[in-house]
Amino acid sequence: MMIGQGPRRALITGITGQDGSYLAEFLLERGYQVFGLLRRSSSPRTERIEHLLDRVELLSGDLLDQGSLMRALGDAQPHEIYNLAAQSFVPTSWSEPVFTAETTALGVMRLLEAMRHICPDARFYQASTSEMFGSAPAPQHEGTPFHPRSPYGVAKVFAHWATVNYRESYSAHAVSGILFNHESPRRGPEFVTRKVSMAVARISLGKQEKLQLGNLQSRRDWGHARDFVRAMWAMLQLDEPQDFVIATGQTHTVGELCQLAFDVVGLDWRKHVVSDAALLRPAEVDHLIGDASRAQSRLGWKPETTFAELVREMVEADIRLES
Repeated sequence: MMIGQGPRRALITGITGQDGSYLAEFLLERGYQVFGLLRRSSSPRTERIEHLLDRVELLSGDLLDQGSLMRALGDAQPHEIYNLAAQSFVPTSWSEPVFTAETTALGVMRLLEAMRHICPDARFYQASTSEMFGSAPAPQHEGTPFHPRSPYGVAKVFAHWATVNYRESYSAHAVSGILFNHESPRRGPEFVTRKVSMAVARISLGKQEKLQLGNLQSRRDWGHARDFVRAMWAMLQLDEPQDFVIATGQTHTVGELCQLAFDVVGLDWRKHVVSDAALLRPAEVDHLIGDASRAQSRLGWKPETTFAELVREMVEADIRLES
């Protein structure tokens, strides 16, 4: 089926997540017609896109259901497909490795195959991740060999190479963005940055006393999701498909994250944070730092939000929620 004329159309899987909501805003600002894939549920969670529901069209679909993906692509006839859906919480991948593989790995293969049959001329973005590098030496760039250290990382490596394979086998305009950690006030409460910002808000308001965390020495390259979705879009605007690392190039420990967050409310983080061995991963990823020089030179992309600004924004947003 041919893609018709009119405004550019984009389909976002995972539109109700952090990245999906920021990407939908970004595309709407540029005049796109935006479709979002929404998994069937008795009570779908759409709070992150509540302010966009009158401007996006939600389609039923599931990465576990090949037929539903084909129907959604047939209805949307997108020029661009952004696959942001996944089981994306690393600790859960240890307790639910098979489900993680079905969704995060095979789900991408199902979507690529649906695109090949329904809209082969569409451009495809796959959300790859720095977790694919795992224990690879830092800094990590596009040529760094993968060494994943979790079922989630393993599943993402499969999805990444599936995207490369469809590009090379079927001439699909398919790319992967190897995104390092990116956060925001819309981050899920299970992720460490949001866990910290929520706890700081509650502790400052007298609703909580302690914050339990795992490895305080783990280093991460943290940026703002709002900056990172700009890179996703920029990748699909290139004439030739190419994969890119997207990162700030700076790392901070979990302890530094805590210090900055508690500084926002004038408290000493060491009096409130407890390291709990039960929260450590079976296989830890200690040091991830991305080299995004290719993205800077070929996409003209660079982050606009500093780590300190990100942390302050998250803490202040959670204080408003808790007040």
